[in-house]
Amino acid sequence: MPRTFAELIEVFLRLIGLLLPLLIALAFLVFVWGIAKFIARSEDSKSHEEGKSLIKWGLVGLFVMLSFMGIIRLFYEDIGFSRFGLPLLPPYHIAK
Repeated sequence: MPRTFAELIEVFLRLIGLLLPLLIALAFLVFVWGIAKFIARSEDSKSHEEGKSLIKWGLVGLFVMLSFMGIIRLFYEDIGFSRFGLPLLPPYHIAK
């Protein structure tokens, strides 16, 4: 249980650090499932449209999550918020 506001923020940032890769993976799976549904059942117009919809929402999810990562990286590296310990995916961790 966090005792100070800084500890609460740290818990929140760790949670984001854990959830962000999972959400990216989920969006990618939705995209791939949409492609599979689009190709496998192309003769059925309803499944074809569902596949298109899954592809679109998967791409939107990927775009949003990767944009969020880019914005966090911008704040972290370029603007100077590195002292707050913002959550980054492994390739972006900076050794101190």
